[in-house]
Amino acid sequence: QVQLVESGGGLVQAGGSLRLSCAASRSIFSANAMGWYRQAPGKLRELVAVMASGGNTNYADSVKGRFTISRDNAKNTVYLQMNSLKPEDTAVYYCNIRLGIYDYWGQGTQVTVSS
Repeated sequence: QVQLVESGGGLVQAGGSLRLSCAASRSIFSANAMGWYRQAPGKLRELVAVMASGGNTNYADSVKGRFTISRDNAKNTVYLQMNSLKPEDTAVYYCNIRLGIYDYWGQGTQVTVSS
């Protein structure tokens, strides 16, 4: 079992920045993949960014060049740096970690971008 706790969400004006953190209750060194997803009201949950165990990253087209996913194994934490935020980035953001065949999710953190 792994517990994930997200933090760093909030209200920001368009063009601003936020950094989300996802702290895991145990080591993430052996994680197959780590990612951030988001879900806006009335929409399906969508992938925002993912980092594979080897360090390769992939981003949704809508956030490329603006968001950066990173990890700190020593702190068992995954980050999502979000720059140049837009109102359409408003959503609940969820952290996901895959360990073996199991997926673990955080409780989500709200990000609201005002125009």
